[in-house]
Amino acid sequence: LPSAVFPLSCAVQSYAWGKVGLESEVARLLASSDPLVQIQPEQPYAELWMGTHPRGDAIIRDNRIPQKTLGQWIADNPACLGAKVKDAFQGHLPFLFKVLSVNTALSIQAHPNKELAAKLHAQFPEHYPDANHKPEIAIALTPFEGLCGFRPVEEIVSFLQNVPELRALIGEVAAEQLERSGSDDPRGVSAALRVCFTRLMKSEKKFFVDQLNMLVKRISQEAAEGKDTSESSGDLLLRLHSQYPGDIGCFTIYFLNLVRLEPGEAMFLGANEPHAYLNGDCVECMACSDNTVRAGLTPKFIDVLTLCEMLNYTPAPSSSKIFPAVQSQLDPCVYLYDPPVPDFTIMRIEIPASIKLYLVSAVDSASILLVIQGTAVGTSTAAASEMTLRRGSVLFISANESISLHLSSPDGMLLFRACCLL
Repeated sequence: LPSAVFPLSCAVQSYAWGKVGLESEVARLLASSDPLVQIQPEQPYAELWMGTHPRGDAIIRDNRIPQKTLGQWIADNPACLGAKVKDAFQGHLPFLFKVLSVNTALSIQAHPNKELAAKLHAQFPEHYPDANHKPEIAIALTPFEGLCGFRPVEEIVSFLQNVPELRALIGEVAAEQLERSGSDDPRGVSAALRVCFTRLMKSEKKFFVDQLNMLVKRISQEAAEGKDTSESSGDLLLRLHSQYPGDIGCFTIYFLNLVRLEPGEAMFLGANEPHAYLNGDCVECMACSDNTVRAGLTPKFIDVLTLCEMLNYTPAPSSSKIFPAVQSQLDPCVYLYDPPVPDFTIMRIEIPASIKLYLVSAVDSASILLVIQGTAVGTSTAAASEMTLRRGSVLFISANESISLHLSSPDGMLLFRACCLL
């Protein structure tokens, strides 16, 4: 079968930071897609992996293709990727599509560009297992919170003046340098910001734990007295400290933008962009790589030196971190998230209740389709038979294949489709 459309059964990852039981969108999608699935109320359902990752290769559900994973099938049928994608990515699916359900903060981190990834992989293959970059996009399914990019300098300066514990860690010389840096000198601002952030992240452990404990005690007392603690981001600080007590990452909230996404809004995380997911459910797509440089809010390997050297120290407001979707000129039901990397594009497909027959158009790329809302029967010349699609269903679609959806739900449908539009 050089070309096919078939359902997938996808891997679930139970990381400790995930939402538990049916609080998790991952678990809710699993339960909706298969009534026989037993959801464990205390188990974290953190990630659903839709793709060919060796630690979570999707299983094909098609009687024409017995007992094969998606990765095995693509290796045997690389033409299914589409000619451009096959050539550009050496016969591999270039992205991993995910659903994430985040309950507690998920590490202060950034991802290297290809040049740095190759260097890190050569030097430390146990921590950086491949030579690829790892750009990501996160699209909110529920209200979603994350940290992303450096705040405008005036916001950071305000915290330096209102949070004495932070200023103590940075040091008076570095703090004053940032305060004096003018907006008319972007390179000077970035240099001062780099010094301040590096001073923070390299703080001696006993010193920063003492300062953090003092800060937590002070904010807790102020909150108990009914005082406004917003000038110290008190609520967020206490929340992160309760999740990761004594962690230097708690202080990064004074440098990084707090970004709140509503369903359908996205943030794109390119190379060297500092970020952390804090709470909520999202669809995520990323290039195929495991390269993550971490520096806090995680029990995993931490590499502060590399992180501080690699980051993009360009301050920008939180609003600039929301990545826009563009409505397709060819199909008003399709909204495109097309980031400035070749590895992936996401389509959000909103089919209104008034439409009862909808064509998922062919594109010159293999794609993975996820149903978030609604029911339909799908038909395709490349499928073995009719496919019942419901919330949580996942399909693989070969390049240049289309699917007709015969909708049966009164509320229309919401789908997400990951592909590679070179």
